[in-house]
Amino acid sequence: MEKTEKEKNELWEWTKALLIAFAIAAFIRYFLFTPIVVDGDSMMPTLENGDRMIVNKFSYKIGEPDRFDIVVFHAPEQKDYIKRVIGVPGDFVEYKDDQLYINGEPIDEPYLDAYKAEISEGNLTGDFSLKDIDPSLDVIPEGYVFVMGDNRRFSKDSRHIGIVDQKEIIGNTNIIFWPLNEIEIVK
Repeated sequence: MEKTEKEKNELWEWTKALLIAFAIAAFIRYFLFTPIVVDGDSMMPTLENGDRMIVNKFSYKIGEPDRFDIVVFHAPEQKDYIKRVIGVPGDFVEYKDDQLYINGEPIDEPYLDAYKAEISEGNLTGDFSLKDIDPSLDVIPEGYVFVMGDNRRFSKDSRHIGIVDQKEIIGNTNIIFWPLNEIEIVK
């Protein structure tokens, strides 16, 4: 039985609609937003292992990372890391007695307050300065950021891998979409 012209036309319209839908979905995922799964405990208690988040890939095409943004970037180990921006270009970063100092000024980190309260001994963040990480740096240079995980005792971050080239940043993230009972916007 031969297909009628109307059936052929309808099949072609459905095919076009599907191709357009796939093209739009690919564009959105490649250029605007992509999902990521948190792998590990380095951002605890803010993010938990297995949290699924949306990465905004577009935001840094028109702007630059701000202090305390949660970013996803390509790490030297050929995998993607998720960390918090602590220092931006022009900053001198140091920690003394569990207190963050940027350019000599104490900076509050309210996202760590609950975690610090749980610690029975010692500091959450050990003492260091940008000079300890890289003796050649007086401040973070243009085009780079200093990142740290919120779980400071168990995070491989700029203290270990050095400052991060902004070209390696995929985007920022602050929306947990899975598990459903934990959907939230993270600060």
